[in-house]
Amino acid sequence: MTDTLHARTQEAPASIDAPDRTRKARKRSTYPMWFYAPAGVIYGALFVIPTFASFYFALTRWTIFDSEFIGLENFKTFFAEPYLFESLLNTLFYATFTSGAKVVLGLLLAVFLSSQIIARGYLRSVVFFPVLVSAVGVGVTFSVLMDPFDGLINKVLAVFGVEGPGWLTDPDLALFSVAFVDVWRGVGLATLIYIAGIVAIPQEYFEAAKVDGANAWHRFWHVTLPLMRPATTTVIILSLIGGLRSFDLIWTMTKGGPGFSSDVLASVVYKQYQAGFYGLSTAGNVVLFVLVAAIIIPLFWFLNRKEVDQ
Repeated sequence: MTDTLHARTQEAPASIDAPDRTRKARKRSTYPMWFYAPAGVIYGALFVIPTFASFYFALTRWTIFDSEFIGLENFKTFFAEPYLFESLLNTLFYATFTSGAKVVLGLLLAVFLSSQIIARGYLRSVVFFPVLVSAVGVGVTFSVLMDPFDGLINKVLAVFGVEGPGWLTDPDLALFSVAFVDVWRGVGLATLIYIAGIVAIPQEYFEAAKVDGANAWHRFWHVTLPLMRPATTTVIILSLIGGLRSFDLIWTMTKGGPGFSSDVLASVVYKQYQAGFYGLSTAGNVVLFVLVAAIIIPLFWFLNRKEVDQ
């Protein structure tokens, strides 16, 4: 009995001191949070504040010097644009086509460039190089190459007796042509993400599959592809966001033409800004922001939930 009381008296101070140690640990753990302050200030100044300001200015008729609150008039005018529905369809098509092509081509290139081939490092650099070039530079270069009369592409086709089409002057081909250039420019980033995912897969899985008699196709389908789901999610989300917001390449190559055949939401907004309708263009930016959020957030949640279920 005496030993029990003695043991309890020894344990009591430890239990009393425990909350104090917990509070001290919490105080120590919150100190590094101050290191987030500079990044938080920059993020708030460059993203949060302008985002909320754009929602307000979308409800006004504004210039650099003054603004007048007009409610939802800008949104009514924006949705009354005659070619808005066509530009919306172009935006969805462009984003879907480019993101899908980047997923498929990026995965195939990553598998090829992760195998034991000659000059593997050099080929990886070549594939990634277009990502480093500005979209404006790429657009200007391909505008020259795709010229229907003096472009190198049509001249090469003429050597083989094929009459090249108007890649950027044909309304049925203009958006496709820009989309192919976008895929050429952006597939390097998708390939890099997939290569990182492939390298992270433990080799034991492939060795076990070989022992079970799986050939190269079975190893790809049953080992590589399922374990690349996080990389695929990343590529899909990044490519879709880029495709929905795409402007610079389209504007450099076609300016939304011929006519309105390659107009996307971002180019419609820019044309309104060029015309001096600043409040209307701000409303268009808000619509584009809501569209991207409405597509990306549910898709991101769905893809991540499938990862957890797997």
